[in-house]
Amino acid sequence: MPPERIGPYEIIKPIGQGGMGEVLLGRDDRLDRLAAIKVLPAKPDDNQQHRQRFLEEARSASAITHPNVCVIYDIGETDEGQPFIAMEYIEGNTLDELNSTGPLTTELTI
Repeated sequence: MPPERIGPYEIIKPIGQGGMGEVLLGRDDRLDRLAAIKVLPAKPDDNQQHRQRFLEEARSASAITHPNVCVIYDIGETDEGQPFIAMEYIEGNTLDELNSTGPLTTELTI
């Protein structure tokens, strides 16, 4: 069960799981906008190098301005000390969902 809040974000629901952590849908009440919030999970073998790699992902993505790359809004730590990245929420299908319907058309892949 995700927390009710992470920093200034009210958590609405979980929306995904990836190699670097869980992704939650949240709302920033200050700016009245949705955000996808990626949280690095707590692990018994949690090390500084893993945390640094997670935050480097945010720094690298925040340096890019491109219509096909989501905007990074914020980074921080949960009350439990786990790093999070808040980014633009883009509604739509995942690549796995698109692939599940069969081969992608040339138009979709380009």
